[in-house]
Amino acid sequence: MLTTKIFLGFGVLVLGSFSFEKPFPPDNYSDINTETPVVSKLQSPGKEIYADFCMQCHGANGKGDGKNFPPLAGSDWLKTKRNQSIAAVKFGQSGEIIVNKIKFNSSMPAMGLTDQEVADVMNYIMTSWSNKQTKIVTEKEVAAIKK
Repeated sequence: MLTTKIFLGFGVLVLGSFSFEKPFPPDNYSDINTETPVVSKLQSPGKEIYADFCMQCHGANGKGDGKNFPPLAGSDWLKTKRNQSIAAVKFGQSGEIIVNKIKFNSSMPAMGLTDQEVADVMNYIMTSWSNKQTKIVTEKEVAAIKK
């Protein structure tokens, strides 16, 4: 009976010395990336800019109003006229444009955004709703667009 108590006491002592807080050293396993997808990372700053500067006219869903403000969601103009789209956000837009076979002839004022903010909002627009552009707009690309 004494040997059993000694054996159990020794077992408790040995088990008590193990740390269960971090049972495996971090270099023995890799961390799973639980961050948001790349698209969401691209959308983050642009989403706020869109809410502040664009949503009032183009709507929360990017569909515009069908009369004065063209849609951004599923816009053929965005897909086929990349430089003009960037210029419109950077410098404003006036005059007639045709988006998804519908004429729009209103004006969009320049918003006074930095080149980085223009890139951010363009990336948000071009990856939101049904837009699936994969080539990101960079600050350098925006800076190269002249009036």
